[in-house]
Amino acid sequence: MSYASARWIDAGEIPVIDMAPLTAGDPDATRRVGERMRDAAEAIGFFYVSNHGIAQDLIDRTDRLARDFFAQPLEKKLAVKPADRHRGFLQVGQAKMHERARVDLKESFIWGRDVADDDPDYLSGNRMIGPNRWPDWMPALRPTLNAYLDAAHGCAGALLGALAAGLGISPDYFKRRFDKPISRGTLVYYPPQDPDAGEDQFGVAPHTDYGVITLLHQDDVGGLQVMTRDAQWVTAHPIPGTLVINAGDLLGRWTNDRFKSNPHRVVNSSGRERLSIAVFADPDFDTPIVPVTRPGEPARYPEVSCGDYILGRFDAAFAYRREGAGAAR
Repeated sequence: MSYASARWIDAGEIPVIDMAPLTAGDPDATRRVGERMRDAAEAIGFFYVSNHGIAQDLIDRTDRLARDFFAQPLEKKLAVKPADRHRGFLQVGQAKMHERARVDLKESFIWGRDVADDDPDYLSGNRMIGPNRWPDWMPALRPTLNAYLDAAHGCAGALLGALAAGLGISPDYFKRRFDKPISRGTLVYYPPQDPDAGEDQFGVAPHTDYGVITLLHQDDVGGLQVMTRDAQWVTAHPIPGTLVINAGDLLGRWTNDRFKSNPHRVVNSSGRERLSIAVFADPDFDTPIVPVTRPGEPARYPEVSCGDYILGRFDAAFAYRREGAGAAR
């Protein structure tokens, strides 16, 4: 389908949900908010949240540092390309999210839980725990991105608690295994897209996210498009003060497909640079993903570990994993 056919959302398709009631410690308020999130997750897999708890000052500092990083010469950024874990800088051409599209027209910087070289899980072979690839020429990046990931984890915990309450299960069901999460944060830079590049060129080609839940801050440029149930592309335009939240494949599996892991894409036809900050919040590597079923409902998926599933998807999407010694990791 042509990306020119994308339309603006109407008010009912991707709702804006206020998270403020989740901070009150009121189970009834949490359940009501969770039911709104559940309805959106079942219908389209996406919703916006306001009062999400990530300070605007932290968002602004992260955005500024990201733009400074991507403005550096390519040779400088390549000094922190991935070595043996999914951490560091990926240049244009290193990601392809749809097999029939061209490579994604974007650059990325990926970081995760900040562990040392002597971390026992890293040394024992956990393939998604490891040191980050921090640029020594930008010392402010490390503390800022670590603070951002911590704040996003706080938001993700509140979201997962509310979603569980909305399903009528224990509020800690989805978040009880976040002792050493394999979450990733990603700064994503999209250069202006040539309008004559063709309909198989995307900033990010149509795809679903791999993990449990995604928290996205997008700048004011726009370009995020989401597929509706009737296979139409709608534009999830930026709304100041909000994050875009979506369910990933593993949350879809975990809820036996009640929550929709929905295709989405980015088309940066604005003529401007675009910057987004994404956090893919996932529990510990060995967390078993076993479908939550309703009475009499069969499970649609076998049990899978969180880390093994995500690594399988990484291997298909990222070119660096097929190049050289780092491919197996």
